[in-house]
Amino acid sequence: MTDRADPAASAKEPVAAAPAEEALAVASAVAGTATTEAVAAANPLRDPRDKRLPRVAGPCVMVLFGVTGDLAKRKLLPAIYDLGNRGLLPPGFSLVGFARRDWKDQDFAQLTYEAVKAHARTPFREEVWKQLREGIHFVPGEFSDDGAFDALAMALAEIDETRGTGGNYAFYLSVPPKFFPVVVEQLKRTRLSDAPDGSWRRVVIEKPFGHDLQSAHELNEITTSAFPESSIFRIDHYLGKETVQNIMALRFANNLYEPIWNRSFVDHVQITMAEDIGIGGRAGYYDGIGAARDVIQNHLLQLLALVAMEDPTSFEAASLRREKEKVLKAVRLPANLGLNTARGQYAAGWQGGEKVVGYLQEEGISAESTTETYAAIKLEIANRRWAGVPFYLRTGKRLGRRVTEVAVVFQRAPHLPFSADDTEILGQNALVVRVQPDEGITVRFGSKVPGTAMEVRDVSMDFAYGESFLESSPEAYERLLLDVMIGDPPLFPHQREVELSWKILDPIEEFWATQGQPEAYESGSWGPESADAMMARDGRVWRRL
Repeated sequence: MTDRADPAASAKEPVAAAPAEEALAVASAVAGTATTEAVAAANPLRDPRDKRLPRVAGPCVMVLFGVTGDLAKRKLLPAIYDLGNRGLLPPGFSLVGFARRDWKDQDFAQLTYEAVKAHARTPFREEVWKQLREGIHFVPGEFSDDGAFDALAMALAEIDETRGTGGNYAFYLSVPPKFFPVVVEQLKRTRLSDAPDGSWRRVVIEKPFGHDLQSAHELNEITTSAFPESSIFRIDHYLGKETVQNIMALRFANNLYEPIWNRSFVDHVQITMAEDIGIGGRAGYYDGIGAARDVIQNHLLQLLALVAMEDPTSFEAASLRREKEKVLKAVRLPANLGLNTARGQYAAGWQGGEKVVGYLQEEGISAESTTETYAAIKLEIANRRWAGVPFYLRTGKRLGRRVTEVAVVFQRAPHLPFSADDTEILGQNALVVRVQPDEGITVRFGSKVPGTAMEVRDVSMDFAYGESFLESSPEAYERLLLDVMIGDPPLFPHQREVELSWKILDPIEEFWATQGQPEAYESGSWGPESADAMMARDGRVWRRL
């Protein structure tokens, strides 16, 4: 085995479409697994209708726009290999890259090989790579180039004949948002968005879905003019994380928590996504977007919806979306946005023992930029379950450490038959869902300290995914890419959810636009002082992370 991709040309012999059982048998042979049961038992993406079988994609082509970007190299290409390594791709699966590079198939194969070697979560197997390599193709061109998309259409028709992919195409738009309409219009012009009888065509759009409500409307009109709503997959990778999905299991599979999951017992909820990195090389994307549009509008409001929604009648897409939409529609902004929101911009400081520059000194950022790198907002939900319970959402870059969590903080006991000294260091009970990096759940409660005195202090009970389950959690993009190819939509936001989220965020963005420069905060800290002051006015504090 070498460190170079196999330069051999793609196989031209037709590959028959395999049913789930046949694909599983092929995967077992490739992976060197002795039995079907052994593959299924080791597979975290099993078919929920039959635990003995994994959910195997049928014959299809994944067309990836933006193959040279960081997302493709770090997440998408490794996830596709990992799916193949788990036995979840059919033998005829094909991957087509499209980019503005003068490349041949072998050049794209080499990029894919290097991305897999660097970032795949499953072990590298030469036989798995060889099978994937046979289906790798590349089409060069600009997004505005009609000839390039005509060449793409011809390449896909040839792949259908030689690989047995049956006209099933998934188009993944891993490109800057300004190119979404251009690519969709080209797919419409070439009729690549039109699915012949017996086949399917799907488009995957990365967030952000517009930059405000109006642009989200316009993008949706363009996309639905080419694809039916059922074929549009708006991807939010947070919804593919095991810990995010576990919020539903925690709530609805356990009678222990649901009875206290309401205003009678919950004091407030904190939802945090903190990053310890700066913008890196994303100045062109990030400046003008900011923390609220980049994270709160999608990731954090989706987490809020999952935490606050009523139990769905099933986990079918329509039922889940209905309950999430009810919550988002019931969200209310505080009357005084100046006192109940905070925004900041990281300044120079120390991060991980190294001196780092501030946002305004980053390459490609204007010295007059008013883009926030930290955002915190207070929201309430006007329904019977949550009336009067504040939800605090915060996100930021260059903070103390990387962590994402949902903390449900409970009210204090109505009567404490202890002296003040007995409980002076006792906090509030809390249930914390750790989304990343240490995936799991922590329950914090008061316990007596061993000894003759009645002293009570906080202790924690921890559940960690890595310790409780032998099988590893799939990367979020693995689950979501497989769902796209299978056509399973529950984990993808509907356009109505997108619009409701923008209705929440737009008034805040409009208010901030009148406030001038965001407040500076030192890199490596936990954000601007205004965020702490927002909590202090309510008699609360942010959780120490």
